[in-house]
Amino acid sequence: MTVSIFDQGPPPPCPAPFNMAAYVLGHARDLPDKIALAVVGPRGAERWSYARLEAAVLGVAGGLAAMGLAQGAPVLMRLGNTVDFPIAYLGAIAAGLMPVPTAAALTTPEITKLAAEINPALIISGPDVPLPDHPAPVLQKTALEAMFTHAPGDYVMGDPNRPAYMIYTSGTSGQPRGVVHAHRAIWARRMMWAGWYDLHQTDRVLHAGAFNWTYTLGTGLMDPWAVGATALIPAAGVTPEALPLLLKRYDATIFAAAPGVYRQMLKTGAPLSLPKLRHGLSAGEKLPDTTRAAWNTATGTLVYEALGMSEVSTYVSGAPGHPAPLPATGYPQPGRRIAVLNADHEPVPRGTPGQMAVSNRDPGLMLHYWKAPQDTAARFAGEWFLTGDTVEMAEDGAITYLGRDDDMMNAGGFRVSPLEVERALAEHPAVTEAAATEVEIKPGVTVIAAFYTGTETDLTAFAAERLARYKQPRLYVHMEALPKGGNGKLNRRALRLGWEARK
Repeated sequence: MTVSIFDQGPPPPCPAPFNMAAYVLGHARDLPDKIALAVVGPRGAERWSYARLEAAVLGVAGGLAAMGLAQGAPVLMRLGNTVDFPIAYLGAIAAGLMPVPTAAALTTPEITKLAAEINPALIISGPDVPLPDHPAPVLQKTALEAMFTHAPGDYVMGDPNRPAYMIYTSGTSGQPRGVVHAHRAIWARRMMWAGWYDLHQTDRVLHAGAFNWTYTLGTGLMDPWAVGATALIPAAGVTPEALPLLLKRYDATIFAAAPGVYRQMLKTGAPLSLPKLRHGLSAGEKLPDTTRAAWNTATGTLVYEALGMSEVSTYVSGAPGHPAPLPATGYPQPGRRIAVLNADHEPVPRGTPGQMAVSNRDPGLMLHYWKAPQDTAARFAGEWFLTGDTVEMAEDGAITYLGRDDDMMNAGGFRVSPLEVERALAEHPAVTEAAATEVEIKPGVTVIAAFYTGTETDLTAFAAERLARYKQPRLYVHMEALPKGGNGKLNRRALRLGWEARK
């Protein structure tokens, strides 16, 4: 019996001393005039060379150092999708501070609550972005941009295991938590270059997400720069419908987005002419098979999916050199040590569902949750970080994602993945999006409920043709739109709580 552990040996160790920003901008020395970043829109592009980008980052590092902030102090970022964001982010890391990116869409009460927990030493603010009620000094956009030409600071080198930045989880299954990552986290992302992206210096990567999201920061900016490629970021206000034009106009070779963006781009059903595009990348939530197939038909290119989370980033993926057999998401990336565990935290036989776990040797694993030692400890069992994802590992190591532990449904004692129900319903021509969750219809009685958008119709017989009886929804709810988080992730918890509050 083969147990569900993947381990082909550890990755090379992170160098020491180390600074994440110095590593990311290392190609400013040998590729100073190459375009590192282009913020692209229908009316043109704002271009930044590697040399110009590093000069601005080190200027910010020098300006922040002159403020006398303590090493490791948190810096709350309240910036939109402009070039100021990555420059402030890397400038703070270069200076030995800990930037905390947050979604610009957060309201004043929401960001005030987070700021009380973070207690930042400084807030960096862009126009029209709500600020918290907090006594920390505020560095406005004009003052930040003045730092771009400040006397350059030095990269603060040190232990690669020291804190570098903090990202807040999306909070789709509970209270958002600050995830503190070490400088070494960027070194771990090298395992994605071949294990997911097939990323090369000649690539032009267009990412359609918000900068505060780890998927965008890593896949859209940090990784292309670390390899010496060009990052293309849509300008503020660019809609998914405009992305095909930008992909073609700016010769994008790799496109990265959440599944919802792919769906919106495919709404017209027309072929997409993207002659330079090699492939797409998808993460954030499960990519529906129908969306994958429609993209392949419309563009002639494939989409490679990845599984990850804020605490580890992506660690399972398909890749051009190692595609995943459907319905699997992908394979553990070379260098990872991953297991599928039972309720006693022991590896299960291959082909048996269980909880995905990542070894604490992984350089991409978080340091801890901010000011939450008990929550941090609860996520570990021995060497294993418990992801909360239910998966199955095949004999060849392929990982099939079955859902979050808190999303899994119970039907008469059977565990049912919402993804399986959603995939079946999404095949109906009247359905544009579908979501399944378990709801309580009366005290102590729960059923599988399906929520869907599109044309209102009776889906009972359709589901009966495609799903075993115990997997079939007992309740169907037509909606104008399904609730999504700030990064476009489906929020099944909000569906469940919203329906139960109305019944």
